[in-house]
Amino acid sequence: MAFKTNINGHEVLTDTTEDDGGSNSGPSPKRLMLTALSGCTGIDIVSILTKMKVSFSDFSIDIDAHLSKDHPKIYEHVQLTYSIRLAEGDHAKMKKAVKLSQEKYCGVYAMFNEFAKVETTIRFL
Repeated sequence: MAFKTNINGHEVLTDTTEDDGGSNSGPSPKRLMLTALSGCTGIDIVSILTKMKVSFSDFSIDIDAHLSKDHPKIYEHVQLTYSIRLAEGDHAKMKKAVKLSQEKYCGVYAMFNEFAKVETTIRFL
């Protein structure tokens, strides 16, 4: 049940859980979709904040996603929670960076928006 994929010289291993017949030796393909979403929007936000000359630290993205009950099971709802430490005066810039990522730059976000309800929260640390 495990598969190795080579993506531009980077080996990626996917598998499924033992309960589903795999050996849990790598993330499932669906979980990698969530990784792609957080990576895409995260890269955008870091790039945008850097261009805005905003100092920040402790930036992380948590994702909670729910699959449909029927096959093929697809993500119906995705909750992105951005956590970041920055000056209070830069909160509006973070909100703008998230909005730009979601509405203009992150193609993975745009794809998810086609089949799931995607909601976001920003936690200022």
